[in-house]
Amino acid sequence: MRLPHRPGILALVLTLATLTPPLAAQRARIGDAIRDFVSIDAPVVALTNARVIDGTGAPAREGQTIVLREGRIAAMGPSATTPPPDGARVVDLTGRSVLPGLVMLHEHLYYPTGPGVYGQLGQSFVRLYLAGGVTTMRTGGNLNGFMDITLRQRVEAGEAAGPAIDATMPYVNGPNQFVQMNTVTTEERARRHVAYWADEGATSVKAYMQISRAALGTAIREAHARGLKVTGHLCSVTYAEAAALGIDNLEHGFFAATDFVPDKKPDVCPGQGRGQQTVADLDPKGVAFQTLVRTLIEKKVAVTSTLTVFELNTPGRPVPPGLDVLVPQLRDQYLQNRARVEGNTQSIYPRLSPKAMALEREFARAGGLLVAGTDPTGGGGVIPGYANQRQLELLVEAGFTPLEAITIGTRNGARYLGLEQRLGTLAPGLQADLMIVAGDPSRDIRALRDVETVFRQGVGFDSARLIQSVAGKVGLW
Repeated sequence: MRLPHRPGILALVLTLATLTPPLAAQRARIGDAIRDFVSIDAPVVALTNARVIDGTGAPAREGQTIVLREGRIAAMGPSATTPPPDGARVVDLTGRSVLPGLVMLHEHLYYPTGPGVYGQLGQSFVRLYLAGGVTTMRTGGNLNGFMDITLRQRVEAGEAAGPAIDATMPYVNGPNQFVQMNTVTTEERARRHVAYWADEGATSVKAYMQISRAALGTAIREAHARGLKVTGHLCSVTYAEAAALGIDNLEHGFFAATDFVPDKKPDVCPGQGRGQQTVADLDPKGVAFQTLVRTLIEKKVAVTSTLTVFELNTPGRPVPPGLDVLVPQLRDQYLQNRARVEGNTQSIYPRLSPKAMALEREFARAGGLLVAGTDPTGGGGVIPGYANQRQLELLVEAGFTPLEAITIGTRNGARYLGLEQRLGTLAPGLQADLMIVAGDPSRDIRALRDVETVFRQGVGFDSARLIQSVAGKVGLW
Protein backbone atom coordinates (compact mmCIF):
# COMPACT_ATOMS: atom_id res chain seq x y z
CA MET A 1 0.00 0.00 0.00
CA ARG A 2 1.52 3.25 -1.06
CA LEU A 3 1.72 6.88 0.08
CA PRO A 4 -40.94 1.35 9.02
CA HIS A 5 -40.78 -2.11 10.69
CA ARG A 6 -40.47 -4.91 8.17
CA PRO A 7 -40.28 -8.23 10.01
CA GLY A 8 -39.12 -11.63 8.92
CA ILE A 9 -37.99 -12.61 5.48
CA LEU A 10 -38.83 -9.26 3.93
CA ALA A 11 -36.31 -7.58 6.23
CA LEU A 12 -33.68 -10.12 5.20
CA VAL A 13 -34.25 -9.38 1.53
CA LEU A 14 -34.09 -5.64 2.14
CA THR A 15 -30.90 -5.98 4.19
CA LEU A 16 -29.09 -7.98 1.52
CA ALA A 17 -30.24 -5.51 -1.11
CA THR A 18 -28.38 -2.72 0.68
CA LEU A 19 -25.13 -4.68 0.61
CA THR A 20 -25.14 -6.05 -2.93
CA PRO A 21 -26.14 -4.88 -6.37
CA PRO A 22 -29.20 -6.37 -8.06
CA LEU A 23 -28.71 -9.59 -9.97
CA ALA A 24 -28.58 -7.64 -13.22
CA ALA A 25 -25.07 -6.43 -14.00
CA GLN A 26 -24.27 -3.02 -12.57
CA ARG A 27 -21.07 -1.02 -12.32
CA ALA A 28 -20.38 1.13 -9.28
CA ARG A 29 -21.70 4.65 -9.60
CA ILE A 30 -19.17 7.44 -9.99
CA GLY A 31 -20.18 10.91 -8.85
CA ASP A 32 -18.15 14.09 -9.26
CA ALA A 33 -16.87 13.86 -5.68
CA ILE A 34 -14.97 10.62 -6.34
CA ARG A 35 -14.13 10.82 -10.04
CA ASP A 36 -10.54 11.93 -9.40
CA PHE A 37 -9.86 8.66 -7.54
CA VAL A 38 -10.94 6.49 -10.47
CA SER A 39 -8.18 5.16 -12.72
CA ILE A 40 -10.09 2.52 -14.73
CA ASP A 41 -13.66 3.10 -15.84
CA ALA A 42 -14.93 1.27 -18.91
CA PRO A 43 -17.94 -0.94 -19.68
CA VAL A 44 -15.56 -3.83 -20.46
CA VAL A 45 -12.10 -4.28 -18.93
CA ALA A 46 -9.65 -7.11 -19.70
CA LEU A 47 -6.93 -7.73 -17.11
CA THR A 48 -4.39 -9.81 -19.00
CA ASN A 49 -1.32 -11.91 -18.08
CA ALA A 50 -2.16 -11.76 -14.38
CA ARG A 51 -1.36 -14.06 -11.51
CA VAL A 52 -4.78 -14.98 -10.07
CA ILE A 53 -5.32 -15.84 -6.39
CA ASP A 54 -9.02 -16.62 -6.32
CA GLY A 55 -9.69 -16.64 -2.55
CA THR A 56 -10.76 -20.29 -2.37
CA GLY A 57 -7.39 -21.47 -1.08
CA ALA A 58 -6.41 -22.88 -4.47
CA PRO A 59 -2.83 -22.26 -5.65
CA ALA A 60 -2.15 -19.10 -7.63
CA ARG A 61 -2.58 -19.45 -11.41
CA GLU A 62 -0.15 -17.67 -13.69
CA GLY A 63 -0.86 -16.09 -17.07
CA GLN A 64 -4.58 -15.48 -16.59
CA THR A 65 -7.04 -13.03 -18.12
CA ILE A 66 -10.06 -11.70 -16.25
CA VAL A 67 -12.77 -9.91 -18.22
CA LEU A 68 -14.95 -7.44 -16.30
CA ARG A 69 -18.24 -6.39 -17.85
CA GLU A 70 -20.70 -3.97 -16.26
CA GLY A 71 -19.61 -4.65 -12.70
CA ARG A 72 -19.20 -8.42 -12.87
CA ILE A 73 -16.59 -10.98 -13.83
CA ALA A 74 -17.65 -12.06 -17.32
CA ALA A 75 -14.84 -14.50 -18.05
CA MET A 76 -11.65 -15.83 -16.49
CA GLY A 77 -9.07 -18.22 -17.88
CA PRO A 78 -5.61 -18.64 -19.39
CA SER A 79 -4.59 -15.60 -21.42
CA ALA A 80 -3.72 -17.86 -24.38
CA THR A 81 -7.35 -18.97 -24.66
CA THR A 82 -9.23 -15.99 -23.19
CA PRO A 83 -8.83 -13.10 -25.65
CA PRO A 84 -9.96 -9.61 -24.63
CA PRO A 85 -13.35 -8.74 -26.17
CA ASP A 86 -13.45 -6.17 -28.93
CA GLY A 87 -13.47 -2.66 -27.52
CA ALA A 88 -12.30 -3.70 -24.07
CA ARG A 89 -9.96 -1.56 -22.00
CA VAL A 90 -6.91 -3.85 -21.82
CA VAL A 91 -4.60 -3.71 -18.80
CA ASP A 92 -1.44 -5.82 -18.96
CA LEU A 93 -0.67 -7.18 -15.48
CA THR A 94 2.48 -9.14 -16.19
CA GLY A 95 4.22 -9.79 -12.86
CA ARG A 96 1.21 -8.60 -10.85
CA SER A 97 -1.39 -10.47 -8.83
CA VAL A 98 -5.17 -10.18 -8.79
CA LEU A 99 -7.12 -11.35 -5.75
CA PRO A 100 -10.59 -10.71 -4.30
CA GLY A 101 -11.28 -7.53 -2.43
CA LEU A 102 -11.03 -7.98 1.33
CA VAL A 103 -14.26 -8.60 3.27
CA MET A 104 -13.48 -7.39 6.78
CA LEU A 105 -15.87 -7.70 9.69
CA HIS A 106 -14.54 -5.68 12.63
CA GLU A 107 -13.94 -2.18 11.32
CA HIS A 108 -14.84 1.22 12.71
CA LEU A 109 -15.34 4.73 11.39
CA TYR A 110 -14.04 6.22 14.63
CA TYR A 111 -10.61 6.42 16.29
CA PRO A 112 -9.30 7.29 19.78
CA THR A 113 -8.71 11.03 19.97
CA GLY A 114 -8.63 11.59 23.74
CA PRO A 115 -9.15 9.86 27.10
CA GLY A 116 -12.23 7.67 26.61
CA VAL A 117 -13.33 9.72 23.60
CA TYR A 118 -13.46 8.70 19.95
CA GLY A 119 -13.44 11.05 16.97
CA GLN A 120 -15.75 10.30 14.06
CA LEU A 121 -13.45 9.98 11.03
CA GLY A 122 -15.71 8.22 8.58
CA GLN A 123 -14.97 10.25 5.47
CA SER A 124 -11.22 9.70 5.59
CA PHE A 125 -11.50 6.15 6.89
CA VAL A 126 -13.65 4.83 4.03
CA ARG A 127 -11.02 6.05 1.55
CA LEU A 128 -8.24 4.33 3.49
CA TYR A 129 -10.16 1.07 3.73
CA LEU A 130 -10.73 1.05 -0.02
CA ALA A 131 -7.11 2.00 -0.73
CA GLY A 132 -5.96 -0.97 1.33
CA GLY A 133 -8.03 -3.43 -0.69
CA VAL A 134 -11.20 -3.61 1.43
CA THR A 135 -14.26 -3.75 -0.83
CA THR A 136 -16.83 -4.87 1.77
CA MET A 137 -16.74 -4.15 5.50
CA ARG A 138 -18.88 -4.34 8.59
CA THR A 139 -18.59 -1.53 11.10
CA GLY A 140 -18.24 -3.70 14.20
CA GLY A 141 -19.48 -1.02 16.55
CA ASN A 142 -20.92 2.49 16.22
CA LEU A 143 -20.44 5.46 18.57
CA ASN A 144 -22.10 8.02 16.32
CA GLY A 145 -25.51 6.83 15.24
CA PHE A 146 -26.21 7.83 11.68
CA MET A 147 -22.76 8.30 10.15
CA ASP A 148 -22.22 4.63 9.34
CA ILE A 149 -25.66 4.37 7.74
CA THR A 150 -25.28 7.61 5.79
CA LEU A 151 -21.82 6.73 4.49
CA ARG A 152 -23.11 3.35 3.34
CA GLN A 153 -25.76 5.17 1.32
CA ARG A 154 -23.25 7.67 -0.10
CA VAL A 155 -20.85 4.95 -1.19
CA GLU A 156 -23.67 3.15 -3.00
CA ALA A 157 -24.75 6.42 -4.63
CA GLY A 158 -21.22 7.15 -5.89
CA GLU A 159 -20.86 10.17 -3.62
CA ALA A 160 -18.06 8.71 -1.46
CA ALA A 161 -15.16 6.42 -2.32
CA GLY A 162 -15.20 3.42 -0.03
CA PRO A 163 -16.21 -0.20 0.48
CA ALA A 164 -19.76 -1.49 0.66
CA ILE A 165 -20.72 -1.12 4.32
CA ASP A 166 -22.69 -3.43 6.59
CA ALA A 167 -23.64 -0.67 9.03
CA THR A 168 -23.82 -1.71 12.67
CA MET A 169 -26.20 0.19 14.93
CA PRO A 170 -24.96 1.83 18.15
CA TYR A 171 -23.84 -0.69 20.75
CA VAL A 172 -26.37 -2.64 22.81
CA ASN A 173 -24.83 -2.51 26.28
CA GLY A 174 -25.71 -2.52 29.95
CA PRO A 175 -24.60 0.08 32.54
CA ASN A 176 -21.23 1.43 31.43
CA GLN A 177 -18.81 4.35 31.73
CA PHE A 178 -18.62 5.32 28.04
CA VAL A 179 -19.90 8.84 27.40
CA GLN A 180 -20.72 7.93 23.78
CA MET A 181 -22.65 4.71 24.51
CA ASN A 182 -26.27 3.94 25.38
CA THR A 183 -27.27 1.99 28.50
CA VAL A 184 -29.79 -0.84 28.10
CA THR A 185 -31.11 -2.00 31.45
CA THR A 186 -34.22 -4.02 30.52
CA GLU A 187 -35.30 -6.48 27.87
CA GLU A 188 -37.84 -3.99 26.54
CA ARG A 189 -35.18 -1.32 26.14
CA ALA A 190 -33.02 -3.82 24.28
CA ARG A 191 -35.91 -4.64 21.95
CA ARG A 192 -36.70 -0.96 21.32
CA HIS A 193 -33.02 -0.14 20.71
CA VAL A 194 -32.71 -2.79 18.01
CA ALA A 195 -36.10 -1.96 16.50
CA TYR A 196 -35.39 1.78 16.28
CA TRP A 197 -32.02 1.47 14.61
CA ALA A 198 -33.16 -1.28 12.28
CA ASP A 199 -35.98 0.99 11.13
CA GLU A 200 -33.43 3.76 10.56
CA GLY A 201 -31.37 1.56 8.25
CA ALA A 202 -28.78 -0.25 10.38
CA THR A 203 -27.99 -3.69 9.01
CA SER A 204 -26.11 -5.32 11.91
CA VAL A 205 -26.17 -5.45 15.72
CA LYS A 206 -23.25 -5.32 18.17
CA ALA A 207 -23.53 -6.20 21.88
CA TYR A 208 -20.93 -5.04 24.35
CA MET A 209 -19.19 -5.98 27.57
CA GLN A 210 -21.79 -5.11 30.24
CA ILE A 211 -24.88 -6.58 28.55
CA SER A 212 -27.03 -9.01 30.53
CA ARG A 213 -28.07 -12.41 29.22
CA ALA A 214 -31.73 -11.38 29.23
CA ALA A 215 -31.11 -8.18 27.27
CA LEU A 216 -28.76 -9.95 24.85
CA GLY A 217 -31.30 -12.70 24.22
CA THR A 218 -34.01 -10.14 23.50
CA ALA A 219 -31.72 -8.17 21.18
CA ILE A 220 -30.87 -11.36 19.29
CA ARG A 221 -34.52 -12.35 18.88
CA GLU A 222 -35.51 -8.87 17.65
CA ALA A 223 -32.57 -8.74 15.26
CA HIS A 224 -33.21 -12.20 13.83
CA ALA A 225 -36.88 -11.35 13.31
CA ARG A 226 -35.69 -8.52 11.09
CA GLY A 227 -33.11 -10.59 9.22
CA LEU A 228 -30.13 -9.00 11.00
CA LYS A 229 -27.12 -10.76 12.52
CA VAL A 230 -25.70 -10.08 15.99
CA THR A 231 -22.08 -9.98 17.06
CA GLY A 232 -20.57 -9.21 20.43
CA HIS A 233 -17.49 -8.11 22.30
CA LEU A 234 -18.53 -9.78 25.52
CA CYS A 235 -17.42 -10.06 29.13
CA SER A 236 -20.50 -10.22 31.39
CA VAL A 237 -21.88 -12.99 29.16
CA THR A 238 -19.63 -15.93 28.33
CA TYR A 239 -19.09 -17.23 24.82
CA ALA A 240 -20.98 -20.45 25.59
CA GLU A 241 -23.91 -18.51 27.08
CA ALA A 242 -24.06 -16.23 24.03
CA ALA A 243 -23.97 -19.23 21.70
CA ALA A 244 -26.91 -20.75 23.56
CA LEU A 245 -28.81 -17.47 23.11
CA GLY A 246 -28.27 -17.60 19.34
CA ILE A 247 -25.53 -15.03 18.75
CA ASP A 248 -24.02 -15.18 15.26
CA ASN A 249 -20.48 -13.91 15.84
CA LEU A 250 -17.99 -13.28 18.64
CA GLU A 251 -15.32 -10.61 18.42
CA HIS A 252 -11.58 -10.58 19.21
CA GLY A 253 -10.86 -14.26 18.81
CA PHE A 254 -10.69 -15.70 22.31
CA PHE A 255 -9.05 -12.66 23.92
CA ALA A 256 -12.45 -11.57 25.30
CA ALA A 257 -13.71 -14.96 26.54
CA THR A 258 -14.60 -15.12 30.25
CA ASP A 259 -15.80 -18.75 30.10
CA PHE A 260 -12.73 -19.95 32.01
CA VAL A 261 -12.82 -17.53 34.96
CA PRO A 262 -13.41 -19.92 37.90
CA ASP A 263 -15.66 -17.65 40.03
CA LYS A 264 -17.42 -15.89 37.15
CA LYS A 265 -20.78 -14.49 38.37
CA PRO A 266 -23.80 -14.44 36.04
CA ASP A 267 -24.23 -11.17 34.11
CA VAL A 268 -21.14 -9.63 35.73
CA CYS A 269 -17.97 -8.76 33.84
CA PRO A 270 -15.08 -9.99 36.00
CA GLY A 271 -12.74 -7.61 34.20
CA GLN A 272 -11.12 -8.41 30.91
CA GLY A 273 -7.76 -8.69 32.63
CA ARG A 274 -8.97 -11.70 34.61
CA GLY A 275 -10.46 -13.25 31.52
CA GLN A 276 -7.24 -12.76 29.60
CA GLN A 277 -5.23 -14.35 32.41
CA THR A 278 -7.31 -17.52 32.15
CA VAL A 279 -7.07 -17.50 28.36
CA ALA A 280 -3.28 -17.22 28.57
CA ASP A 281 -3.27 -20.37 30.72
CA LEU A 282 -5.50 -22.42 28.39
CA ASP A 283 -4.36 -25.59 26.70
CA PRO A 284 -5.60 -25.44 23.07
CA LYS A 285 -5.94 -29.25 23.11
CA GLY A 286 -7.47 -29.36 26.59
CA VAL A 287 -11.02 -30.44 27.41
CA ALA A 288 -12.23 -26.97 28.46
CA PHE A 289 -11.25 -25.21 25.25
CA GLN A 290 -12.21 -28.11 22.98
CA THR A 291 -15.67 -28.20 24.58
CA LEU A 292 -16.15 -24.50 23.84
CA VAL A 293 -14.96 -24.97 20.26
CA ARG A 294 -17.48 -27.78 19.70
CA THR A 295 -20.26 -25.61 21.14
CA LEU A 296 -19.44 -22.69 18.85
CA ILE A 297 -19.24 -24.89 15.77
CA GLU A 298 -22.49 -26.72 16.60
CA LYS A 299 -24.26 -23.38 17.10
CA LYS A 300 -22.70 -21.97 13.90
CA VAL A 301 -21.04 -19.05 15.71
CA ALA A 302 -18.28 -17.32 13.73
CA VAL A 303 -15.25 -15.87 15.50
CA THR A 304 -13.54 -12.66 14.37
CA SER A 305 -9.76 -12.42 14.59
CA THR A 306 -8.55 -8.90 15.41
CA LEU A 307 -4.88 -9.54 16.07
CA THR A 308 -3.90 -6.02 14.97
CA VAL A 309 -5.37 -4.22 17.97
CA PHE A 310 -3.78 -6.65 20.43
CA GLU A 311 -0.38 -6.56 18.74
CA LEU A 312 -0.11 -2.92 19.78
CA ASN A 313 -0.42 -3.91 23.45
CA THR A 314 2.52 -6.30 23.10
CA PRO A 315 6.05 -4.99 23.83
CA GLY A 316 8.67 -5.54 21.18
CA ARG A 317 6.35 -5.58 18.18
CA PRO A 318 6.98 -3.54 14.99
CA VAL A 319 5.77 0.02 14.63
CA PRO A 320 2.38 -0.23 12.89
CA PRO A 321 2.13 0.88 9.27
CA GLY A 322 0.26 3.99 8.18
CA LEU A 323 1.03 6.45 11.00
CA ASP A 324 2.02 9.11 8.48
CA VAL A 325 -1.61 9.65 7.43
CA LEU A 326 -2.54 10.86 10.93
CA VAL A 327 -2.51 14.48 12.02
CA PRO A 328 0.68 15.08 14.05
CA GLN A 329 -1.17 15.25 17.37
CA LEU A 330 -2.69 11.78 16.96
CA ARG A 331 0.58 10.34 15.72
CA ASP A 332 2.38 11.72 18.79
CA GLN A 333 -0.41 10.46 21.07
CA TYR A 334 -0.01 6.94 19.72
CA LEU A 335 3.78 7.04 20.06
CA GLN A 336 3.40 8.08 23.70
CA ASN A 337 1.05 5.14 24.27
CA ARG A 338 3.54 2.88 22.53
CA ALA A 339 6.32 4.03 24.86
CA ARG A 340 4.19 3.04 27.85
CA VAL A 341 3.58 -0.39 26.32
CA GLU A 342 7.29 -0.88 25.68
CA GLY A 343 8.07 0.04 29.27
CA ASN A 344 5.55 -2.35 30.81
CA THR A 345 7.69 -5.20 32.14
CA GLN A 346 4.61 -6.85 33.71
CA SER A 347 2.60 -7.08 30.49
CA ILE A 348 0.68 -10.33 30.00
CA TYR A 349 0.65 -9.86 26.22
CA PRO A 350 3.98 -11.52 25.39
CA ARG A 351 2.40 -14.70 26.75
CA LEU A 352 -1.24 -14.00 25.83
CA SER A 353 -0.82 -13.01 22.18
CA PRO A 354 0.84 -16.22 20.91
CA LYS A 355 -1.65 -18.30 22.95
CA ALA A 356 -4.60 -16.40 21.42
CA MET A 357 -3.14 -17.03 17.95
CA ALA A 358 -2.92 -20.74 18.74
CA LEU A 359 -6.54 -20.80 19.93
CA GLU A 360 -7.76 -19.13 16.73
CA ARG A 361 -5.79 -21.61 14.68
CA GLU A 362 -7.25 -24.52 16.66
CA PHE A 363 -10.80 -23.19 16.16
CA ALA A 364 -10.31 -22.88 12.41
CA ARG A 365 -8.64 -26.28 12.08
CA ALA A 366 -11.61 -27.84 13.90
CA GLY A 367 -13.97 -26.44 11.25
CA GLY A 368 -15.00 -23.15 12.83
CA LEU A 369 -15.65 -20.10 10.68
CA LEU A 370 -12.80 -17.68 11.42
CA VAL A 371 -13.23 -14.23 9.90
CA ALA A 372 -11.03 -11.13 10.14
CA GLY A 373 -11.08 -7.50 11.19
CA THR A 374 -8.76 -4.88 12.66
CA ASP A 375 -10.58 -2.73 15.30
CA PRO A 376 -9.05 0.78 15.07
CA THR A 377 -9.55 1.53 18.79
CA GLY A 378 -7.41 0.77 21.85
CA GLY A 379 -4.50 3.18 22.20
CA GLY A 380 -4.42 4.06 18.51
CA GLY A 381 -2.06 2.86 15.81
CA VAL A 382 -4.58 0.66 13.98
CA ILE A 383 -4.91 2.57 10.71
CA PRO A 384 -7.64 1.51 8.24
CA GLY A 385 -6.37 -0.16 5.08
CA TYR A 386 -2.85 -0.56 6.37
CA ALA A 387 -4.09 -2.56 9.35
CA ASN A 388 -6.24 -4.82 7.16
CA GLN A 389 -3.11 -5.88 5.31
CA ARG A 390 -1.28 -6.30 8.62
CA GLN A 391 -4.09 -8.50 9.96
CA LEU A 392 -3.45 -11.03 7.20
CA GLU A 393 0.28 -10.91 7.96
CA LEU A 394 -0.50 -11.73 11.59
CA LEU A 395 -2.69 -14.65 10.56
CA VAL A 396 0.33 -16.05 8.72
CA GLU A 397 2.41 -15.50 11.85
CA ALA A 398 -0.30 -17.41 13.73
CA GLY A 399 0.37 -20.46 11.57
CA PHE A 400 -1.93 -20.09 8.57
CA THR A 401 -0.48 -20.25 5.09
CA PRO A 402 -0.69 -17.07 2.97
CA LEU A 403 -3.46 -18.66 0.89
CA GLU A 404 -5.39 -19.59 4.04
CA ALA A 405 -5.00 -16.06 5.42
CA ILE A 406 -6.31 -14.59 2.16
CA THR A 407 -9.33 -16.92 2.30
CA ILE A 408 -10.06 -15.85 5.89
CA GLY A 409 -9.95 -12.21 4.79
CA THR A 410 -12.08 -12.69 1.67
CA ARG A 411 -14.30 -15.75 1.24
CA ASN A 412 -14.92 -16.33 4.96
CA GLY A 413 -16.15 -12.79 5.46
CA ALA A 414 -18.51 -13.10 2.50
CA ARG A 415 -19.74 -16.45 3.83
CA TYR A 416 -20.58 -14.93 7.21
CA LEU A 417 -22.53 -12.11 5.54
CA GLY A 418 -24.45 -14.60 3.40
CA LEU A 419 -22.88 -13.14 0.25
CA GLU A 420 -20.58 -15.96 -0.82
CA GLN A 421 -22.52 -16.48 -4.06
CA ARG A 422 -21.88 -12.84 -5.03
CA LEU A 423 -18.42 -11.86 -3.77
CA GLY A 424 -15.40 -12.92 -1.75
CA THR A 425 -13.81 -15.08 -4.46
CA LEU A 426 -12.97 -14.70 -8.16
CA ALA A 427 -15.10 -16.63 -10.66
CA PRO A 428 -17.25 -15.81 -13.70
CA GLY A 429 -20.59 -14.36 -12.70
CA LEU A 430 -19.43 -12.88 -9.40
CA GLN A 431 -19.24 -9.20 -8.57
CA ALA A 432 -16.06 -7.57 -9.85
CA ASP A 433 -14.62 -6.69 -6.43
CA LEU A 434 -10.88 -7.29 -6.63
CA MET A 435 -7.47 -5.74 -6.17
CA ILE A 436 -4.21 -5.61 -8.08
CA VAL A 437 -0.95 -5.90 -6.15
CA ALA A 438 2.59 -5.66 -7.46
CA GLY A 439 3.98 -8.86 -5.93
CA ASP A 440 2.84 -12.38 -5.08
CA PRO A 441 1.01 -12.54 -1.72
CA SER A 442 0.47 -16.28 -2.14
CA ARG A 443 4.21 -16.66 -1.44
CA ASP A 444 4.88 -13.59 0.69
CA ILE A 445 1.81 -12.12 2.37
CA ARG A 446 3.66 -8.81 2.81
CA ALA A 447 3.11 -8.20 -0.90
CA LEU A 448 -0.38 -7.05 0.08
CA ARG A 449 1.21 -3.81 1.22
CA ASP A 450 1.74 -2.87 -2.44
CA VAL A 451 -1.85 -2.46 -3.60
CA GLU A 452 -2.04 -0.49 -6.85
CA THR A 453 -5.69 -0.59 -7.95
CA VAL A 454 -8.87 -1.68 -6.18
CA PHE A 455 -11.97 -2.54 -8.19
CA ARG A 456 -15.39 -2.20 -6.62
CA GLN A 457 -18.22 -3.38 -8.86
CA GLY A 458 -15.96 -3.17 -11.89
CA VAL A 459 -14.61 0.35 -11.34
CA GLY A 460 -10.90 0.69 -10.58
CA PHE A 461 -9.78 3.10 -7.86
CA ASP A 462 -6.19 4.29 -7.58
CA SER A 463 -4.87 3.36 -4.14
CA ALA A 464 -2.14 6.02 -4.06
CA ARG A 465 -4.58 8.82 -4.94
CA LEU A 466 -6.98 7.77 -2.20
CA ILE A 467 -4.20 7.78 0.40
CA GLN A 468 -2.77 11.08 -0.78
CA SER A 469 -6.19 12.74 -0.47
CA VAL A 470 -6.19 12.18 3.31
CA ALA A 471 -2.48 12.01 4.15
CA GLY A 472 -1.65 14.12 7.20
CA LYS A 473 -5.35 14.92 7.74
CA VAL A 474 -6.70 11.78 9.39
CA GLY A 475 -8.06 12.97 12.71
CA LEU A 476 -9.89 15.98 11.28
CA TRP A 477 -12.73 14.29 9.35
